[in-house]
Amino acid sequence: MTTHVSIALTPEQQQLGEAVAHFAARHAPVDGTRAVLDELASGQLPPWWPALVDNGFHAVHLPEAVGGQGGGLEDMACVLEAAGSALLPGPLLATAIAGAAMVRQQSPAAQTLLKEIAEGATAVVVAGEQSDFQGRAVGDGWLLTGSSGVAMGLGSAQRIVVPFADETGDLRWAVLNPVEGQVELRRGTDLTTDLGVLRLSDDAVPATAVLTDMDAGLVTDLTVAFTASVAAGITQWCVDIVTEHLRSREQFGKPIGTFQALQHKAAMLLVNSALATASAWDAVRALGGSTDAEQHRLAACSAAVMAVMPVPGLVLEALTMLGAIGFTWEHDLHLYWRRATSLAASIGPMSRWTRNLGELSATSARDMTVNLGESDAEFRARVGATLDRALTLSDTGFSRQGDYPEFAVGPRRELIAGAGLIAPHWPAPWGCDATVRQQLIVDEEFARRPGLVRPSVGIAEWILPSLMAAGSEELQQRFVPTTLRGELSWCQLFSEPGAGSDLASLSTRAVRVDGGWKINGHKIWTSLAHRADFGALLARTDPDAPKHGGIGYFILDMRSPGVEFRQITQSSGRAEFNEVFLTDVFVPDEMLLGDPVSGWQLAISTMAHERVAISGYVNIDRMGALRELVGVSPDPDPMRHAIGEIDAYTNALKALGVRETLRLLDGQAPGPASSIAKVATNVMLRRAAELTLRLTGPLAMEFDSQPAVVSPYLDLPAELIGGGTTEIQLNIIAQLILGLPRK
Repeated sequence: MTTHVSIALTPEQQQLGEAVAHFAARHAPVDGTRAVLDELASGQLPPWWPALVDNGFHAVHLPEAVGGQGGGLEDMACVLEAAGSALLPGPLLATAIAGAAMVRQQSPAAQTLLKEIAEGATAVVVAGEQSDFQGRAVGDGWLLTGSSGVAMGLGSAQRIVVPFADETGDLRWAVLNPVEGQVELRRGTDLTTDLGVLRLSDDAVPATAVLTDMDAGLVTDLTVAFTASVAAGITQWCVDIVTEHLRSREQFGKPIGTFQALQHKAAMLLVNSALATASAWDAVRALGGSTDAEQHRLAACSAAVMAVMPVPGLVLEALTMLGAIGFTWEHDLHLYWRRATSLAASIGPMSRWTRNLGELSATSARDMTVNLGESDAEFRARVGATLDRALTLSDTGFSRQGDYPEFAVGPRRELIAGAGLIAPHWPAPWGCDATVRQQLIVDEEFARRPGLVRPSVGIAEWILPSLMAAGSEELQQRFVPTTLRGELSWCQLFSEPGAGSDLASLSTRAVRVDGGWKINGHKIWTSLAHRADFGALLARTDPDAPKHGGIGYFILDMRSPGVEFRQITQSSGRAEFNEVFLTDVFVPDEMLLGDPVSGWQLAISTMAHERVAISGYVNIDRMGALRELVGVSPDPDPMRHAIGEIDAYTNALKALGVRETLRLLDGQAPGPASSIAKVATNVMLRRAAELTLRLTGPLAMEFDSQPAVVSPYLDLPAELIGGGTTEIQLNIIAQLILGLPRK
């Protein structure tokens, strides 16, 4: 059973990954790899390399004109991901990087090398950061002297691409056919490939072997993207092996997968694997879809931080979950651990990437736009015309939900609401019955008009879909248009002191009386109850029914007799949450949605109803204070590293959202991204707050500091707990996504 998240998005990519996995299982099982570790370390090619070449896996991303398969970088990433998961040994990664680097070069030397790689030649590109080659022009060629530094795949490489500085200091690149004595083999951390150092001393290179248009930055970004793809495959293998172990291993007479601590650790392993996969995918996607070098580097830095550098630690976490079994050398996990450690070391220290990303973030942001093409042109034109007209209007005040721009009311909001553009995914006439693609078009059209704030209905976005699904026509006409215009505000009366995330345990009672229901109970953590006109209320209508049955879903007038609330003051001084006390509150029959025992299903629908949004998982900059301070700090480097760390996490979360959007556009069912993102967002929020406090020092002593430091920090509990704690989300991931036993 597959429990991980894969780079592959399309059925074709999934089939490609499966084909590589089948090839590895047939030709290179791990026990077979163990038998030839010495040969691999000596630079010998695996015996199955010709078969791999015959299948074209090494050249998926090379043009058909040179003998490749004509695919893209994402296709090759799927191959490398599957190879990483299967621990496929040998020089595939190095050769894939070399091929990708040559595709964009036009020189004869590059085209010759491309054809040779497609025919099965192994190759490696030496990183410019570690080598020190110098070139001296002699006749129509060059004499090269210097060292490459250690690099994987040098011993098995039949072609080596090296950078060298000429007499003027300009960087050039040459393709070498290595001869005996040039490569000094080293004992490598990764036992499944060779490691060596290339040394040259006035070695002759003809002019025809020199590349004329090589981009060192592109080589670096390609190296990180493909290395991240292999690393993502390793994390996915860890998720699968740990999940299977937790399902089958028993202690104290039951599967250890029932132990909550192990469930949470397994769920976090999946979360981190999913972020690594999304980040690796985004790095490859950036290179394949844009010529913007800054976008390439933003995505590559994020992939280095999220998909390559953490993987040794994730494998170690898997090892500890396997206990004594994982501690044994004979377990395959040790080979994966050593490979992961070597891959992380190969791209350099983490600080290099966090600092680079922190510097880039000062002027740029990762572009997560999805190319929707020219489809739905008529719909786009209609939306654009409406929004252009809205720009000519203005609003006159604010709703009871607060004085935020998205809650402004007046002619502008009425126009947008009447056109169905506040919640276009809702059914007409309240929305546009918008498809996933059309929802994204609406997002784009608002984004093209930065002076136009998109109106919001707040909490009602999760409530009104249930009303539209189960409420009478009269209720819909009464509540939906007025809410869209901002005339009504709502709250959600679900949680109770004894039933927070476990809604099925609620004890608020609804007893049938003449003409309706009498309700008694106590709700808590109700956002904006003190401002709400109406609330969505869950109450138990049948105390003898099963736990998830016998629950009704009511629309409650918050001004009804017997409704009292007490605002809950947070450490920040804000009081947006409430306790709500219900004493003999009468709710008429027409305010019950559906039948008296269908409330649980409607509640699940309410909580699951989410708008499609590319970057909806992360919409607030959590490093704003440090961005303001970095320019005036006498020691800005720590701040740049912190900004880079959180931006990498944020970019991975956004990539997760883009991937889910693309899956939906392809007609696939929703995946686990939402649950994963909720946990990952909480991790990011905590880390961002810790770094900000650690680096701003005395500013946190002043509540009203500029920039704000402690006031957003003191609001953090509401974000971490609201909508379900991390621990509850980890339970959901472990049991519903990984399939671990409940008891």
